[in-house]
Amino acid sequence: MKTAGLAIAIALMLAACATTTSPTGRKQVVGGVSQQQLDQLGAQAFAETKAKETLSRDGKQNSYVQCVVNALVAQLPQQYRGVRWETAVFADKEPNAFALPGGKVGVNTGIFTVAKNQDQLAAVIGHEIGHVISRHHEERITRQMGAQTGLSVLGALAGAAYGDTAASAVNQFGGMGAQAAFLLPGSRTQESEADVVGQRLMASAGFDPSQAVNLWQNMMAASGNRAPQWLSTHPDPANRIRELQRDVASLQPVYQQARQSGIVPRCG
Repeated sequence: MKTAGLAIAIALMLAACATTTSPTGRKQVVGGVSQQQLDQLGAQAFAETKAKETLSRDGKQNSYVQCVVNALVAQLPQQYRGVRWETAVFADKEPNAFALPGGKVGVNTGIFTVAKNQDQLAAVIGHEIGHVISRHHEERITRQMGAQTGLSVLGALAGAAYGDTAASAVNQFGGMGAQAAFLLPGSRTQESEADVVGQRLMASAGFDPSQAVNLWQNMMAASGNRAPQWLSTHPDPANRIRELQRDVASLQPVYQQARQSGIVPRCG
């Protein structure tokens, strides 16, 4: 892929932006980037992250993450189920995870210190997949197009891939400031939306939605008075726990129906 040429093509398609509706009914402005281009950019950012970070060679950890991803993906709309979802586990103590267009999911080994069971891991990964199916990457790139073009647009997606490595990925494209594209006002709205979408997804996949609450309680207990870096743009932890708890009652029937239908993940 010729990155400079693709950047120019992206800039030229700015006029193609349109208003659409997210999975929660929120109005979004997206466009100018095709799904194929998003998938290519996601794959490129994922490859760069894997090249820069240390991959876990623990077969059990990798199988565990892939099992949870597979269970969640099986409940996605057909357009996402047709994608070959690839996972990577990184040997890093920071509790972190991400998902990118094109079916890419990355998880740090540090997440296992706060995600104590498969349901809690599903809450984390469901949240990240929620960003993808809610078209948050496309939404942020569209916003970035209004201010920057060319390589900085590519850098915005690469910078979204993975917390601390974002700066390196963006620097690769020559746009250090592009990382800020995913930290603009409104990202908290996306994070809250990803919570809602992810919790719905985990319930439909046979994971207990109440465990999303436990996961974030564990996360905050482990971090003490300092929120983990990857939570810096997320909603207030106490508020998000209350919101997740609020939705448990309405999602329990979805969870029970999934289990009764034989959707019972056994990932470990």
